[in-house]
Amino acid sequence: GHDLDADRVLGEGTLVPLPTYAFQRERFWMETGRRVSDVRSVGLRASEHPWLGAVTGTAADDGYLFTGRLSLAEQPWLAEHAAFGTVLVPGTGLLELALTAAHHVGAERVEELTLLEPLVLPEDGAVRLQVVVSAPEGESGRRPVAVFSRPEDASDEVAWRHHAAGELAEGADLSGGDEAAELAQWPVAGAEQVSLEGFYDDFAARGLVYGPAFQGLTELWRKGNTAYGLVRLPEGRSVDGFGIHPALLDAALHALVGVQDPEGVDAGTALLPFEWTGVELHASGARELRVAVELDDAAHALSLTVTDPAGLPVIHAEGLRLRAASAEQVRVSQAVEHAYRVA
Repeated sequence: GHDLDADRVLGEGTLVPLPTYAFQRERFWMETGRRVSDVRSVGLRASEHPWLGAVTGTAADDGYLFTGRLSLAEQPWLAEHAAFGTVLVPGTGLLELALTAAHHVGAERVEELTLLEPLVLPEDGAVRLQVVVSAPEGESGRRPVAVFSRPEDASDEVAWRHHAAGELAEGADLSGGDEAAELAQWPVAGAEQVSLEGFYDDFAARGLVYGPAFQGLTELWRKGNTAYGLVRLPEGRSVDGFGIHPALLDAALHALVGVQDPEGVDAGTALLPFEWTGVELHASGARELRVAVELDDAAHALSLTVTDPAGLPVIHAEGLRLRAASAEQVRVSQAVEHAYRVA
């Protein structure tokens, strides 16, 4: 009984004649979300994060286990992040899981997080997620954190894939304050604007295809070794439950192009996040960001400062190292566990 804007739903297409026989009205609306039973009935606590359904403390070692489920049917916008034709959960999504775990256990920062293997999402079906936080270690009190996945239909004999490993730490570090203050004025004083014409086409030519959800960079400026970006999340995209939406933070990293030497990246490879250090989330729920990306002397390394439109800190990363990945390396990550299966 509702009007349907087919152009918004289907994008480009061709109109064809409707059949001439009479229509019988049937309801085909997709369900807005899956129904989840009360996890408290099995001794768990519910998680508000869109990717994590439950969390429990582990009695033996003072650790925590977060469990969840991820699929393109439930998070279709993730299909808009692909490398060499393979849909990958963005590295910012794995960081978001670590930040969520840090907030839950009372840690102020992700001291480090190394992305070991891309998390590939299948076209059909789902993957199960586990985020494991171990007990505090030694005098530092840092907690190891790790992110795993396994196909939902896999048997217990199939090994979990290890996607990220790092440490959570207490003690906030308000470094990046100067950069945050600089972002209070927009455009930043003394910066020169960089054209975004054909910007995402250039990414696609290198094998990184970003759909509308990830094309959030709307302005790009440069001053010396620092690039400044204005990033917005598309209308209608919910940020509920996320500390910082992975698509929004991923778009913030696109500002790197403003200071990156294109000759420093080999043809046929794409730069992907590899190692985060010193990451702190100061505010959640952002839909628009101002970004400062400063290129370090080391190759493919940078620091990141992100504020809201008022210049108030949202997230700061002391360091991010990128690593070049080839099409073959990405495809190895989606190796089939079973040679034959019913489909």
